[in-house]
Amino acid sequence: MSNKFFDFFNKSHGDLSGKYHQNWIEESFNFENNFGRQRANTQTDTYVGASLSLKKLMIFFGIFSIGILILLFRVAYLQIFQGEEYRSLAENNRIRLRPIAAERGIVYDRFQTQLVQNIPSFSLSIVPQDFPKDKIQGDKILQQITDITGVPKADMQNILDKYGSYSYESLNIKENLDYETALKLYIENANLPGILIEKGTKRLYLNRAPDETYGTLSLSHLLGYLGKLNEDDLFSLKDKGYLSTDNLGKTGLEKSYEEILRGTYGKKKVEVDALGREQNVLAEDPPTPGKNLVLSLDVEAQVKLEKLLSTQLKITNRKKGVAVAMNPQTGEILAMVSLPTFDNNDFSGGISVAQYRKYLYDNTKPLFNRAIGGTYPSGSIVKLVVAAAALQEHLVTRTTAFLSTGGLEVGNWFFKDWQAGGHGVTNVIKALAWSVNTYFYYIGGGYNNFSGLGADKIIEYMKEFNLSKSTGIDLPGENTGFLPSKEWKLEAKNERWYVGDTYNLSIGQGDLLVTPLQAAVWTGAIANGGKVIQPRLGKYIVDTTEKTSYEIPTKILNNNFVDESNINIVREGMRECVKTGSCKLLNSLPFLAAGKTGTAQWSKKGDPHAWFTGFAPYYNPKIVITVLIEEGREGSTAAMPVATEFLRWWGAKYLK
Repeated sequence: MSNKFFDFFNKSHGDLSGKYHQNWIEESFNFENNFGRQRANTQTDTYVGASLSLKKLMIFFGIFSIGILILLFRVAYLQIFQGEEYRSLAENNRIRLRPIAAERGIVYDRFQTQLVQNIPSFSLSIVPQDFPKDKIQGDKILQQITDITGVPKADMQNILDKYGSYSYESLNIKENLDYETALKLYIENANLPGILIEKGTKRLYLNRAPDETYGTLSLSHLLGYLGKLNEDDLFSLKDKGYLSTDNLGKTGLEKSYEEILRGTYGKKKVEVDALGREQNVLAEDPPTPGKNLVLSLDVEAQVKLEKLLSTQLKITNRKKGVAVAMNPQTGEILAMVSLPTFDNNDFSGGISVAQYRKYLYDNTKPLFNRAIGGTYPSGSIVKLVVAAAALQEHLVTRTTAFLSTGGLEVGNWFFKDWQAGGHGVTNVIKALAWSVNTYFYYIGGGYNNFSGLGADKIIEYMKEFNLSKSTGIDLPGENTGFLPSKEWKLEAKNERWYVGDTYNLSIGQGDLLVTPLQAAVWTGAIANGGKVIQPRLGKYIVDTTEKTSYEIPTKILNNNFVDESNINIVREGMRECVKTGSCKLLNSLPFLAAGKTGTAQWSKKGDPHAWFTGFAPYYNPKIVITVLIEEGREGSTAAMPVATEFLRWWGAKYLK
């Protein structure tokens, strides 16, 4: 036994040296003499301290190993399977991908006169990811914004509640900030986490008052305007790259050519601080600008036509009118005016509630494009279609004549002509020149021993000339008009179809409804020899990036359903209207023209609508002009003067 141990024991327990004590210790603790290690007691086989069996040791190591394996598996799962997601989340705490808006394409008239412009603007946005999650702090920031901009706090909170899931996108709060407000927000931006003042562009429509050199307010119906995406727009367009802050075409050409004009967004990767403010630009992909759109429109013609129509409305003491000028060979619209009109700049950057209500509650409906959306009884201008149908069906020839004595008597009903006593012996050319109702009663519904076309055949030919159908013009909001039928009348009015209904249909009265654009299209078909051509405003598209252009082709909607020889007879009737009939005013032009007037009754209380439609030059038609003045009474006195003066101006410019 080691002497050191005994020395220590003696000091602790007194002087217990001696053989007795040594034996007691050895027996009690059983140490090995040579190595000083404790040995098992031969009687008890136990050690000093707690014993640990091999089984318990194995269980302990098993549990420890399982814990280590679980920990390693979790680390591997986070690193391998979810590593990208967490790296992205961590990266997004300081890195943002922000869109770079593309420059929207410019719109020009046929002579390259610029009709729209992109001008700088400021907007206020919120990024939900960077906006404080603490409600008290968030409310305080929203109140600061309200104090500076006047935007109600509740409106901003609604936007956050609705679009808060778009966490890394900026949500537009207010567009078109004035410079002073934008500057105040920029100065305060250090104390406004999640708030962005973004630079962008807005549309300026180069509309001028009618007495300016170029530009006209009636362009608003054609160009349309941009507006913010609503909830439905965002849902349907998000996959196409649209953002909640985007504008898109809401009406007019801006809507029809949205995909072409919009362009493609770029992206920039920026480093931000804890408040979401941009610190550095790490990478950038530039945007692709939108393509430019060149129109068939002549802005000078638009100005002239608007002036003439506006003047005539004042002379006739009326407020609503339409005029359409179109190339009958190509369908290109040279001018299209609907009055009253509006200023689409009021909508650019967001319209005020007061101004919108002013437009909305105006009973003249200035936001409504009557040229494509207004439907009216056609009056006598539809006689061009009925005459062509009768000639094509060999019901009459150019010499077939009927006696006009002032009307036809059928049972207890009398269907009168517009001229008391009638027009005497009348063939198709005279009937068109003087708009003789009696002649069209005969060829439409028949009389005595003469069988007319009948309602079904009239409706068939009206459809061939594209009545009751969309023309497909590149403008949204087109109306198809309405063609009555026997089946419709029985279902809608619970009445059978009478011969009087056919008489009314053959002179453009009763339930027949057409748009002014449809009237221009069927007039164009008479002018060009029988081709129904789709009208359009777009002429060609220019890609400034690729330096290429694409011409929008002419589209024929229908052809070869009336022989050209029969079309020529109808044209003769329109020419005779100028020479001897109700269109004599056109004789003052320095070139030959053809036309047809119309007076359409629509109400027992209101005055009839005044129509004129025609084309020029007679032997090589290059323009169709259709004019409607609501409640203008006589087409020859209210509508035709507008057409005459416009054709005079057009001839001076285009027939040099």
